[in-house]
Amino acid sequence: MAQQVKVPTVGESITEVTIANWLKKDGDVVKMDEVIAELESDKATFELTAPQAGVLKILKAKGEVVPIGTVICEIADGGATAVSAPATKETKTENSLTQPMKATGAIKEMKVPAVGESITEVTISTWLKKEGDFVKLDEVIAEVESDKATFELPAEANGILRIIAKEKTTLPIGGLICKIEVTEGGAPTGASSSSAAPASQSATSSAVSYAAGSPSPAAAKILDEKGIASSQVAGSGVGGRITKDDAVKAQAAAPVKDTKPSPAMAPPVIASGGTRGERREKMTSLRKTIAKRLVAVKNETAMLTTFNEVDMKPVMDLRSKYKEQFKEKYGVGLGFMSFFTKAVCTALKEFPAVNASIDKDEIVYHDYCDISVAVSTPRGLVVPVIRNAESLSMNQVEAEIARLAARGRDGKLSIEEMTGGTFTITNGGVFGSMLSTPIINAPQSAILGMHNIVERPIAVKGEVVIRPIMYLALSYDHRIVDGRESVSFLVRVKEMLEDPGRLILGV
Repeated sequence: MAQQVKVPTVGESITEVTIANWLKKDGDVVKMDEVIAELESDKATFELTAPQAGVLKILKAKGEVVPIGTVICEIADGGATAVSAPATKETKTENSLTQPMKATGAIKEMKVPAVGESITEVTISTWLKKEGDFVKLDEVIAEVESDKATFELPAEANGILRIIAKEKTTLPIGGLICKIEVTEGGAPTGASSSSAAPASQSATSSAVSYAAGSPSPAAAKILDEKGIASSQVAGSGVGGRITKDDAVKAQAAAPVKDTKPSPAMAPPVIASGGTRGERREKMTSLRKTIAKRLVAVKNETAMLTTFNEVDMKPVMDLRSKYKEQFKEKYGVGLGFMSFFTKAVCTALKEFPAVNASIDKDEIVYHDYCDISVAVSTPRGLVVPVIRNAESLSMNQVEAEIARLAARGRDGKLSIEEMTGGTFTITNGGVFGSMLSTPIINAPQSAILGMHNIVERPIAVKGEVVIRPIMYLALSYDHRIVDGRESVSFLVRVKEMLEDPGRLILGV
């Protein structure tokens, strides 16, 4: 009577498995508790053993995905069949081995098979057969390694092995590994009939020697987790193969005790009272666009940064003196941005390359100054544009900056208000930044970075004095702007800020 073999329950969360490999063929005689297949789940690989002795009938093919409890094979009651089948098979094998080997003249070329989508080459790890050895069809002749796994290479024909690729040779997929001179008959020419039995024993011992000490996938994983080498485990499976049970029962060899005192171990780090929570948020479209543009600029431009420092005392004194009157007359506060905007516009007129951009193979020079001002909002960084800033008065610049900043914080900026721009100013100093290298706002060729104002000692007319100093950074595209122009531009901005009267007189 045939006994059905079902996929066993292998874990609470596992609902299906894949038949990774059949270790026995359809119609083979199997023994009770002999491993007949390897099954894989999304978490582990395990072995399937025969519940009784008998003849195997495979119902599910290798590679099929089957639910837990599915019948994948049947084992017919062995009885006389189990005894007679091996005898018949052995007789046939002996008869074939006693026949002299005859060369057919055919040559079977064995090439590196495709072993995975991302694997382009493999290395010949070990040859299990030697040059000139007689090999049988489907007999394992070599082990091949990729960067992800090791797999066996079976012979594709009966015949004499001619090795092409030596051990440790790396070959591409499809590369020639070896050739087999195809033969008929089971024994090499010159072997006597009396050597048939030893030949059979040799073939059997070869199979045993290969399987001996080789762990199954499930056993290999368990041994690896325990840190035990397969050479330390005796296999109880067919041919000495290391089974999952062998790996579970295996114990690591006792370490040799060192008489020297062990060094003091550092105490473990113990987190007390703290939480280790995490949260994930989907990136907004704005944040994705910012990230994409900034990375593109870093990759596509020859960006360089030059630095200088500005004594802000003259601007601060002028602002303190007139800010109340300025606000009373124009209804807006007098900030530093209007001074920087006007200084930048004057310098851009003198150094037009800093106000230019690249369009394919052409450089576009602008005779106007559309100044982009970086504004931080709850949704991210936005850069609205002050159009024709060179023609605006300081109160008009301050009013436009206030208007754009308010619209940015309320999320009401239009696309037109944020597109264009020929030069950008960003003020990281409001957040306390001392120094930075701002990234260019493409397709512009430069950006000016303002920083915090800190009192520092400087030399003025041979004397050390304390002055409010700001560091300025100019990042520029070296494809358009040369070093001389970038440095000269920044020096010009510095000169006008340290002598604000020049902004009014235009000198």
